[in-house]
Amino acid sequence: MSASAIIFYAISAFILGAGLLAVTSQKIFRAAIWLLFSLVGIAALYFWMQVEFIAAVQIIVYVGGIVILIIFSIFLTQESGKEMPKPVLKRTIFSVLAALFGFGFTYNLIDKYSFRAASTKPFNVSVSEIGTQMLSTSEHGYILPFEVVSILLLASMIGCIVIAMKAPGEKPAGEKTVTAENIQDTPTSPLVVIPSAPQPLIIEEV
Repeated sequence: MSASAIIFYAISAFILGAGLLAVTSQKIFRAAIWLLFSLVGIAALYFWMQVEFIAAVQIIVYVGGIVILIIFSIFLTQESGKEMPKPVLKRTIFSVLAALFGFGFTYNLIDKYSFRAASTKPFNVSVSEIGTQMLSTSEHGYILPFEVVSILLLASMIGCIVIAMKAPGEKPAGEKTVTAENIQDTPTSPLVVIPSAPQPLIIEEV
């Protein structure tokens, strides 16, 4: 096994491990951190494939944009240290079945198609050509996906605002409602009335 294959399997194991910990962690902040590591591993995979521009976009958009907004929303809700409730058994079974179906479907695609390389030429495209093609409005341009990424970031910002906002009837943490029964049960102290000092009388001359 070559060194390149070892690096590929190491990066793949890191991505899968971080993704598994992201969906199984009981604390929402730790889940967000593991998601961050998983996306960084995907960027490392792009670097291994020698597509540095795509790796940079992965880091800027997902690691530096989406995940950071998720972490900010977690801090704004003041729920970062609390554990999430355990999932229902039906959801767990459905998730496991969906994961097994995904693995089986992927294995079927890999086994059916050999994915032979179309050419042995090195992938060498300049950043200027990628930018020109990305903002092109021609038949093979990518201006629509480029704008969709902007909408994705906007949707993430709106989601953070919605999560951070409190419900209309929600009260701050620690605030207690005092009822008449609580007042009757609470021992009262004698009321002391302190008279105020008399105000001086001022008469103005006409």
